[in-house]
Amino acid sequence: MNSLQYADLKEAHIVKINPAGCDSTAQFLLKEEQPELGLQLCEEGLTLLAKKTDEPGFTAQEKDGTVTMEYGSRVDFCRALAALCAREGQTGWQLHESCVFEDFGVTLDCSRNAVMKLEELHHFLRLAALMGYRFAGLYMEDTIAIDGEPCFGNMRGAYTSEELQELDCYAQSLGIELRAYVQTLAHINQITRYETYAPIIDTDDILLVGDERTYKLLDHLLGTVSKSIRSRKINIGMDEAHMAGLGKYLDQHGYHKRTEVLLEHLNRVLEICRKYGFQVQMWSDLFFHQVNGQNHLDTENLPKIPPDVELAYWDYYSSDKEHYKEMLRQHRLMTNHVAFAGGAWKWTGFTPHNHYSFETGKAALAACRESNVQSVVITTWGDNGAETSMFAVLPALYVDAQLAYEAPEDLERFRCITGTAMGDFLKIDLPCHFSERGGIHNNASKYLLYQDALFGTFDSAVSKGISNFYARAAEQLEAIKAAPKFGYLFETQMQLCRVLSNKAELGREIYDAYHTGQRDHLEEIAEEVFPQMLKDLAAFQQAFRRQWMRENKPFGFEVQTIRLGGLDARLREVQAVLRGYLHGELDSIAELDVPHIPSSYFEEQDIEKLNYNLWSVIVSPSVIG
Repeated sequence: MNSLQYADLKEAHIVKINPAGCDSTAQFLLKEEQPELGLQLCEEGLTLLAKKTDEPGFTAQEKDGTVTMEYGSRVDFCRALAALCAREGQTGWQLHESCVFEDFGVTLDCSRNAVMKLEELHHFLRLAALMGYRFAGLYMEDTIAIDGEPCFGNMRGAYTSEELQELDCYAQSLGIELRAYVQTLAHINQITRYETYAPIIDTDDILLVGDERTYKLLDHLLGTVSKSIRSRKINIGMDEAHMAGLGKYLDQHGYHKRTEVLLEHLNRVLEICRKYGFQVQMWSDLFFHQVNGQNHLDTENLPKIPPDVELAYWDYYSSDKEHYKEMLRQHRLMTNHVAFAGGAWKWTGFTPHNHYSFETGKAALAACRESNVQSVVITTWGDNGAETSMFAVLPALYVDAQLAYEAPEDLERFRCITGTAMGDFLKIDLPCHFSERGGIHNNASKYLLYQDALFGTFDSAVSKGISNFYARAAEQLEAIKAAPKFGYLFETQMQLCRVLSNKAELGREIYDAYHTGQRDHLEEIAEEVFPQMLKDLAAFQQAFRRQWMRENKPFGFEVQTIRLGGLDARLREVQAVLRGYLHGELDSIAELDVPHIPSSYFEEQDIEKLNYNLWSVIVSPSVIG
């Protein structure tokens, strides 16, 4: 799929509904979803007769101005309501939809600095219900306040038990099950700074297996989850713990086979989980990668996965259905309890990758259907600062939901849910949309923004004319920045493109002008380009701040202030260097006299496929921190 396929449809208008024939649950949900769908509940509206049944999914039909609806769950009703609104004005239609998966949900990453406000989570949950998501997971590495652990989540915007309980109640009122996604082995990097936890850190961000203090902490964590969220389904993480057992554990116990170390820890964690009545899911890579080499599974040395553990195979990197089917087959050699986690790409900078998410989602969910996988979740990670809004991937989440319900695209339904046509909403991908090929992705908008103007780290990937690309992208985004509900998202991307319309080719222009003796051009850059670019950067920073503060708690934005403020300061310094050279205060510019070699960190030079996400790697080859 790509944006060219999505034509803008007619403007959405208010849908009038007479709810007198609805049961009490349907009437409650109509009022909750009223602001999302622009509903007007009145006697002269379309007559709706809705009642709950024991059958999953929903059936609905229109006849003579009356819609008769039967729904199996609250989420089914919400999804049916969105479908009804999309057909407002149509007559004689019939519709039946049911999710092909028993378990279908979405996770929200609350651990990469952006911790969403409760009211924004409510907003997201209402949208998720309209799309048909049946559970929502909160990924909380340390962003959950734990009794007896004052340093855990300190100054990180951690959710309190009271906040989680309130959110749990609201989610349940919509028919969505709230679940905790936590970490019980690795990915606890933010607590390693505290001396109180130093004795139980094995190495890097991995807890020390076998130490009783580790299990005391995990008991506090799981106990807090137990009293804060009603669901007994929990994901305990344990992914990417590649160095487990090779730090303090190795010093204390000598070398042990890693699978043994990992199983030892898992069984201890399971003891705590059983104490609180949890049904456990964990990420599969911890064990799968131990027995999978060169895409060949060592079937003679498979780990003994406890029977009450579900392994979640996560993969968001392929648009090949057969790849997913083969990986699912291999996972089932370890256990019959296999779930799948796909992804709505929002974790490589300020800009989402809805187009790429379409391709991976289409292949992955088809593989899950054909492989009879019953538990599917769509992840929305926020690596390296959570710069992209959760709402920016609504197109990807919507398309995945349509696939999960084996439903047509129904673009008018998307407009009803979001207030914006799909073709317009997908323009949010523009800052990184250098190809109509949906199966590739890049994060050029982040590394071109942050790369140093004198070092030329990524200039080898920059082709002439990219500045014009960003200027045109800014114009397209400006045309929809007044969109209802989510116009502010397009405002942020528009301001980013305005910065890049001057910044993207800046390094090459400075380098070429310096080495060809074009002093007039250098002066133009210093006295005309830089002032406009700095003005645009200030506007982008303000737009991004408004977006963040609208959606998230303030904690974590200080990182963005430091990064963008540092960019502003460095650009002013480069401007001063150019002025010094032009005015004869400098005989040369040292950074431009050093050969500029192509960056090859990932052995990829094509801007369509080049991804650099770590700010600390982008901004300088020098030591940071």
